[in-house]
Amino acid sequence: MSSAHTPKNMRLYAVGDIHGRLDLLTRLLAMIEADALAHPTKEKIIIFLGDYIDRGLDSRGVLERLSGSFVQGLMPIFLRGNHDEMFLRFLKGQTALTATWLSLGGLTTLASYGVRAPMVLNEKALKTLIVETRKKVPPAHKDFLEQTLLNVIFGDYYFVHAGAHPDKPLETQTLRDKLTIREPFLSSYKDFGKVIVHGHTIEAKPALHKHRIGLDTGAFATGRLTALVLDGATQHFITT
Repeated sequence: MSSAHTPKNMRLYAVGDIHGRLDLLTRLLAMIEADALAHPTKEKIIIFLGDYIDRGLDSRGVLERLSGSFVQGLMPIFLRGNHDEMFLRFLKGQTALTATWLSLGGLTTLASYGVRAPMVLNEKALKTLIVETRKKVPPAHKDFLEQTLLNVIFGDYYFVHAGAHPDKPLETQTLRDKLTIREPFLSSYKDFGKVIVHGHTIEAKPALHKHRIGLDTGAFATGRLTALVLDGATQHFITT
């Protein structure tokens, strides 16, 4: 889109993949709160694009912070990432993706709850691991993840974790599209009628394109957690 706009009198913040970096989340929220205070007459919404857990060292702390309260006048909306989905499935006893999840950072999430995965993950060990994790994960954290959304739309912007398949309209995107797509989305220039704001794919700096804006700057490894600020027709970034 050539001139995307937010709804009138609304200031939007979108936050990229956090991946267990409570330190960066705390720093970025302070920066966003300061910015929000400078615009007292506007409705202010902060949209988190998912992947709250894994890889970084404090997934538990991130979920504790996000499931808590926010400053008055800043309304949070939480989307679901593919890592959050894998953790939820594990907690529900759906183990098909457990080995994949553990290899992609799930081990650090378990460690943040004081749970150590066994060296050999046979059926008995897996059942024991699930039981132990369920005991250690606060119900509020599981409830938080279960209540996450898959996408939201505000004005000319469509917010989602991974992106959208260019061969489908936005209303028919699947769970897999929304949580895991890279190609052919990233290399497509399709105009969906909305600017897609997403995370999921790490890029050296925020990706600002006519049709999509990517916010995953690899916080767990780079120390750069990025937020996009949208207000009317303006777009800018806040980065730790």
